[in-house]
Amino acid sequence: MDKLTADDLIYGYINGIFPMADSDGTLYWYAPDPRAIIPIHTYEPAKSLRPVLNRNQFEIRIDTAFTEVMQCCSKPRSDDDSIWISSEIINAYTELHHMGLAHSVETYIDNQLVGGLYGVALGSAFFGESMFHHVSNASKVAFHHLILILRQQQFTLLDTQFINDNVRRYGAIEIPKADYLKQLKLALRHKVRFVEPVGNEQ
Repeated sequence: MDKLTADDLIYGYINGIFPMADSDGTLYWYAPDPRAIIPIHTYEPAKSLRPVLNRNQFEIRIDTAFTEVMQCCSKPRSDDDSIWISSEIINAYTELHHMGLAHSVETYIDNQLVGGLYGVALGSAFFGESMFHHVSNASKVAFHHLILILRQQQFTLLDTQFINDNVRRYGAIEIPKADYLKQLKLALRHKVRFVEPVGNEQ
């Protein structure tokens, strides 16, 4: 396969597959069965997060530091953590971002990026890719803000790919691949925009 492009990513997502890099940079495409999703309308922030949201501790920005968010997400979180976001992946998703199809939600303190997440929006589906934090709760607040966007703009599918303890805390569940593909097909038919939510819903 030649160098990964934004068009490759679009083709992959609409067909239920996504790329990850091996430690040597080799790209592989994945289609998990079962597939992990987060039901958008059943998410509830943890009780411990409510005071953080009420304090407005973090400034939220959208799409102002996309590549930097990806670079932060690409760093290993521990000695035994695998690295799957290669420079080739960063370049391809940045290309997709410039096309208006990949987005980041960022959290700042004193103008410093301290957390965030990124993903891809196609139709009314949002494909969550990765998140990071340098300050406690920074990525949780970014995710909470993502949900506000998805709800207000009437997204119908939030894909989180694989189940793990991190996504379980946000309400992730597993569904059969066949069910996921049905939901994906419907979501791709429904066109919505990824824009800032209006109002102060929390």
